[in-house]
Amino acid sequence: MTRDAWQPLLDRLTERREAARAMGGPQKLATRAERGRATARGTIAHLLDADSFVEFGVLAGEDLPADAFVAGWGTIEGRPVFVGAEDGSVAGGSIGTAGATKRARLIELARRERRPLVLILDGAGHRATNALRPHRPAPNDLQGLADLVGLVPIATIVIGPSAGHGALAAPMSDYCVMVTGHGALFTAGPPLVAAASGEQVSVTDLGGPAVHLASGLAHAEAPDAAAACAAVRQWLGYLPDAAGEAPPREHSGDVGPRATDALLDLIPVDARTPYDMTEVIDELCDHDSVLPWQPGHGPSLICALTRLGGHTVAVVANQPLVLAGSLDVAAADKGARFLDFCGTFGLPVLFLTDNPGVLAGSASERAGILRASSRMFLAQRRLRAPKLQVTIRKAFGFGSSVMAANPFDAQSASLALPTATLGGIPAKVGGETAKEDEDTRAALAANESSGPWRGATVGTWDDIVDPRELRNVVLSVLARGEGTQASTTPEKVHTR
Repeated sequence: MTRDAWQPLLDRLTERREAARAMGGPQKLATRAERGRATARGTIAHLLDADSFVEFGVLAGEDLPADAFVAGWGTIEGRPVFVGAEDGSVAGGSIGTAGATKRARLIELARRERRPLVLILDGAGHRATNALRPHRPAPNDLQGLADLVGLVPIATIVIGPSAGHGALAAPMSDYCVMVTGHGALFTAGPPLVAAASGEQVSVTDLGGPAVHLASGLAHAEAPDAAAACAAVRQWLGYLPDAAGEAPPREHSGDVGPRATDALLDLIPVDARTPYDMTEVIDELCDHDSVLPWQPGHGPSLICALTRLGGHTVAVVANQPLVLAGSLDVAAADKGARFLDFCGTFGLPVLFLTDNPGVLAGSASERAGILRASSRMFLAQRRLRAPKLQVTIRKAFGFGSSVMAANPFDAQSASLALPTATLGGIPAKVGGETAKEDEDTRAALAANESSGPWRGATVGTWDDIVDPRELRNVVLSVLARGEGTQASTTPEKVHTR
C-alpha cells in the first residue's frame, strides 16, 4: 500500500519534468529549426560529453519551462564543467525571478568548486513583467561573475540575439564565440535603439559577429552552434580547471624535438621584407595545435594558444604583414587583455618580436597609443610563469619593451636569431633627429646593420640561436620550468 501511495506523486513529478524540458513546445522548436536556430538543450548536448549533463532547477518558474534558463553541469573530455543556457524559445530567453536565482546559483557553484563555466546566450535581458511581482533583494549573477573572473575559465557561446543584462556576460568572459547569422550582442535591441535615438538598424548590423570581432569583444565566429561548442571544447583543452592548477598536457603526436629548417625559407633576412608570422608559429609549434585569439582585432599582433612539446603555451607575436608589425591601440589593448589572462592561469608565454615600434603619428596619439602600449607593458611585466622572448629581426623603442625584449625583464630565456637588431630608435631617424655629424650617423647605421653580435658580447641575449634549432631550444626551456605554472601564485588582474 505504501508503494501505491507514492505513484500519484511520482507521476506528477514526471509530468512536471517533461513539461519543464519541453522548452517552447513543438511549434516554436520546429520554427527555430526551419530558420537554422539552435536550441538551449541542443547546444548543451553539443558542448558536453554524451549523457553527462545533470540539470538543477528544472522545475523553477511557474508556467514557463525551466523559467527560460537551463542550468547544470556535465563533463568535457571527462573534466567537470558548469553550464547555463538562455532558452530563446521560452519568453524570448528573458530573465525571470527564478531564472535569476538559477544564474546566481550556477556561478556560486562554479566558484565554490573551482570548475570552468560556459554560458550560452540567446535572451532578451530582464523580463518586463518582473516589475509586477515583488521579490526580495538578492545577489545577482553579474556580481557573481565579477568575483569568478580570474578564478576559473569562463566562456560564452552566443547562439542568438542577447541584450542587456544577459549580454554583459560576454565581455566579462575569457572567451566568446558567436554563431554566424544568429548570434548578436548589444546593450539594447533595435526597437529600443529606434525609440531612443530614431536610428533604424538590423540585429546583425547592431551587434552581429562582424561588429564584435572588430570591436574586440568576440574572440571567434562559428558557422553554427555545434562548431561554436567545438571551439569552446578546444579552448578549454588548453587550460587548467582553475587558477593555480596545471593545464593538461598532450603526450601523443608531434610533441618531440625536431629541426625547424623551414624557418630559413619563411623569415627574410632583410628587415624591410614582410612575411607571415603565422607560418613561423605553425612551424615552431606542435602540428595543428594553434588556436588564434581575436584574429580580426588588432591584426598587427598575433595572440594564440598552442602547444609546444605537449605543453600549453601562449604566443604573442608581431605580424610584419600588417603595419610592418607596429603596435596600434587595438593590438596593444588585445595584447594586454591576453597577457593578463595568461598570467592569471599561469600559462608560459612565447614572445616573437619583429616590429619597428609602437605606431607613431597624430591619429595614433589621439587614439591613446601611449596608454594602450603602457598597459600591455605592465601586463607582460607582471607575468610570473615562464616567459620566453625571441627577437626575430627588429625590435625598436617601446615596441621592444612591450614584447619583453628588454634585458632582465624576468624572462626564462631571452634569445635572438642572427637577423636581430635591437635599438631605441632606427639609426637613420635617430641620427637625423639628434643632428649628429656624418661620421656619427655612419657609425649608427653600421651598428644597426651589424646584427646582434655587439649585443651578444655584453649579454643582451642569453644566446643567438640558429633558426633550425629554435624549437628544440624553446622545448628545453619549457622542460626546465615544468611545474612552475601551477606553483605560481595567480594574480587576479584582468583588463577586459
